[in-house]
Amino acid sequence: MTAAVVLSKQYIEQREAGYWLSGSRVSLDSIVYSFLRGELPEQIGQNFPTLTLEQVYGAIAFYLSNQAAIDPYLKEGEAQLDQLRQAALVENAELYEKLSISRTKTQ
Repeated sequence: MTAAVVLSKQYIEQREAGYWLSGSRVSLDSIVYSFLRGELPEQIGQNFPTLTLEQVYGAIAFYLSNQAAIDPYLKEGEAQLDQLRQAALVENAELYEKLSISRTKTQ
């Protein structure tokens, strides 16, 4: 008896205004940033033990196939994160000042 061949499989789903590995709580962003930092799929899989190596490769293949659409999505996410950081700096200026002074003293 021979095994059935799967011709296509969906590894990524779009939900909550983002991309996620199907059936998981791991974002495509997490996998892509690890990949862009030069991590091998096997290393990425070790960092995300809930994923199979197949899912990691599937996510990377999805990114490479859709890079023209995913790169702007990642840039938008980075811009939103920068806005949140700036807002936190303004809202918690006193705390960040204390942290800065503390860092200076320990160096």
